[in-house]
Amino acid sequence: MPVKHDLYQDLGFSKEEVHKRRADDNRLDSLLTHYDEADAKVLKAEKASAGDEEVENLKKKRLLIKDEIVARLG
Repeated sequence: MPVKHDLYQDLGFSKEEVHKRRADDNRLDSLLTHYDEADAKVLKAEKASAGDEEVENLKKKRLLIKDEIVARLG
């Protein structure tokens, strides 16, 4: 069963800290929104038993967004 990815655990910041910084940074806000959308697409593809290549591509896109978020928070 697909499980939503815990972004905050990966970031090493609390959810509260990220949301506080998000409120002051429009780009970070946009990236986090895109990340949530990408994560939802991964979950949907996994639930629909999509092909491995499709799921892998969606995960790569999600990872690229996460990398931008990490750079923004750094």
